[in-house]
Amino acid sequence: MQELDENPLTSLQDDVLDELGDERIADIAVLLDTDEAGARQMVGTTVAALSGEAESVATPHDAPLTGVATLGGFATGGLMAGLLAEEARPVADAVARRTGLAPGAVSRVVETVIPVVLAVLTKRAAGK
Repeated sequence: MQELDENPLTSLQDDVLDELGDERIADIAVLLDTDEAGARQMVGTTVAALSGEAESVATPHDAPLTGVATLGGFATGGLMAGLLAEEARPVADAVARRTGLAPGAVSRVVETVIPVVLAVLTKRAAGK
């Protein structure tokens, strides 16, 4: 029997960071003018904002992935991609306010992270 992760959000963040890989994390660090640790923190904050798990990152709308991190996964598709794309700006604005980083740079990071989140969720849904 498979053990359940006690903190699915941490697992989602870790999976997204793994999927991004060192090269894209380094690209995000350059974009944000920070180090790798700062880039990883930014990705974590973005995943938290997308999933609605970050109490300190309030978005103007319900977070588009609320509750998804606690599910075993789901089939993603055009509808989910469209929903996440629509929420990219409010999430980027909320993350920029939380982190104090420039909204333009944060927006590019969010746009980079969204497809990776979708890929991770797709893999989870497929049981991979």
